[in-house]
Amino acid sequence: MTSASNHDLAVRMAELARDVAVPAALEDVLRTTTKAVLDLVPGAQYAGMLLLGTGGKYETLAPTSDLMYELDHIQISTGEGPCVQAAVGDLIVRTDDFEHEQRWPVYTPKVLELGVRSSLSFMLYTTRRNAGALNMFSSEPHAFDAESEAIGSVLAAHAAAAIVAGRHGEQLQTALSSRDLIGQAKGMIMERYNVDAVRAFEMLRQLSQSSNVKLVDVAKQVIETRSGS
Repeated sequence: MTSASNHDLAVRMAELARDVAVPAALEDVLRTTTKAVLDLVPGAQYAGMLLLGTGGKYETLAPTSDLMYELDHIQISTGEGPCVQAAVGDLIVRTDDFEHEQRWPVYTPKVLELGVRSSLSFMLYTTRRNAGALNMFSSEPHAFDAESEAIGSVLAAHAAAAIVAGRHGEQLQTALSSRDLIGQAKGMIMERYNVDAVRAFEMLRQLSQSSNVKLVDVAKQVIETRSGS
């Protein structure tokens, strides 16, 4: 890489780091990342992220082209391909030319029909329930090289950090909402039965256990019953 290219890369990495650190819509951060893929990764013409969940559920996020939806759909329907392999197994999966690719006998011919010749995929993260990959494609054979892998790995790390931060934020918001509901229901019980906070919470917990219903759902029922009375 030239010194100018190194400078551009450093500047964009700093911008992406700030995007991850500052609260923002997850989709906006990921779109910034896939745009950076096209700007910075040698050979990349199309980019996007594929997230895999339980029950075969998947999401195509921040695609730079509608072609990414087609490519992801083919992988999910065939159960094979570079993005799937990167998401659930390998850190980096590269195809220099689909004309000679033999790892995915069902997927490969369908991709060639779409005019795609090269691909490069990076694992974002893998948990027991979810997995994901950052993916890039080109209509040219041998489009990606070691430099593409190096820059793509850094971008994948930023995308993974954004996704983890976004999911953590969603979980935190859910937890705060649940706490508020339980607190509101506890206050109603304290007022209705003239008991202290500890006893009110114990009553909620006992009701949750005896009815085999989540505590937050029991709290909702208490609030709804009071609101309807």
